[in-house]
Amino acid sequence: MTVQVIAALVVFVGVYVFIATEKLPRVMVSSAGAAAMVLIGATDGQRAFFSEETGIDWNVVFLLLGMMIIVGILRPTGVFEFLAIWAAKKARAKPFTIMVMMIVITAVLSAFLDNVTTVLLIVPVTILVCQRLGVPPIPYLIAEVMASNIGGAATLIGDPPNIIIASPSRGNLSFNDFLINMAPIVVVLIAVLIVMCRFMFRKAFVHDEQKAARVMALNEREALRDRGLLIKSLVVVVLVLAAFVLHSVTHLDVSVVAMLGAGLLILLTRLGPEKTFGDVEWETLVFFAGLFIMVGSLVNLGIIEAVGRAATNAIEGHYALGAIALVAGSAVLSGIVDNIPYVTTMAPLTLDLVKEGGDGAKPLWWALALGADLGGNATAIGASANVVTIGIAKRNDIDITFWTFTKYGIVVTAVTIAISIPYLWLRYYA
Repeated sequence: MTVQVIAALVVFVGVYVFIATEKLPRVMVSSAGAAAMVLIGATDGQRAFFSEETGIDWNVVFLLLGMMIIVGILRPTGVFEFLAIWAAKKARAKPFTIMVMMIVITAVLSAFLDNVTTVLLIVPVTILVCQRLGVPPIPYLIAEVMASNIGGAATLIGDPPNIIIASPSRGNLSFNDFLINMAPIVVVLIAVLIVMCRFMFRKAFVHDEQKAARVMALNEREALRDRGLLIKSLVVVVLVLAAFVLHSVTHLDVSVVAMLGAGLLILLTRLGPEKTFGDVEWETLVFFAGLFIMVGSLVNLGIIEAVGRAATNAIEGHYALGAIALVAGSAVLSGIVDNIPYVTTMAPLTLDLVKEGGDGAKPLWWALALGADLGGNATAIGASANVVTIGIAKRNDIDITFWTFTKYGIVVTAVTIAISIPYLWLRYYA
């Protein structure tokens, strides 16, 4: 092991410790970590900014930027207040029923959009619902982001790792391939998540009769303010969501769609810069950039590939055991590093195994997808949706700490992976 590799590992572990302990702002820590990686020669400007494999994932960054602009323009219309009151009334203002409703809606939307877009739309509504009912919002937000990562696993476009796995140069998998192989277990896991949330967050389901009665008496239509802006915004949102769903037909990257939608909405509304960009989570975007550079540095030095190669070599033709090892190992590693760069590194290794093993090795793709998608729930930085949700919460003075998220995330990940292992075994190898 070279001095450079040791230095890179020290930087990465140090940054992770600071993020976990929250001694310093996470954006400051990730930026400093990225700078340190450049200084030790683990990466450079070319690889950090222009490499598809080891640099900043601009597809994720611009997807977030575009959707943040759209959501920011949509917010003054009162549509989020409308949806919050409507959802609370449909659930009869009962906290657990509301959580179940939000989990199901989030999971379904995440399957047909992507989980980052979904939380950008759902989280503001949830915060307003919780404020109306006087219940703590953190359990609801954590439950939703976990539902988004699980629900997004069902389809090709739901989770960013799935898009990487399905690409022609890797798994060459179709939308229907994901739906047939992943959707059945995702339905089971969402049901399990609901049961787990009933026990994990039981203290959050205190029903206040007076506040519930006030919510039930509200007229959600009165929350709508600028109807002209609302109509323009909803037209653009529908177009953007339709383009997301038709990704396999149009072949437009989701980031391009989001930015085109944001640009169109800016032209239609002609709002000032403050109203247009005021809700953009700049800190979150910079945090992602730093994180991508750090993980890309580990890829540059061959650290992540070495770990993945050791895992694939251990399989030695035992593909059933390999699938189990891959789903479990991917869950652990995706919780430590963001699951997008992890899958980018592991996909070529998995492709080699599938080519060598033929039909018996094809389930390794589903093992990789399940491990990466579900493992994203393990920690606060395991998946993009986690980071975005925590960022939105912070702007609303709701502090979801690293350990507040992670203490629930580890439990949910362990249970969902434990259920996924027999699914893989029984469906493909028994």
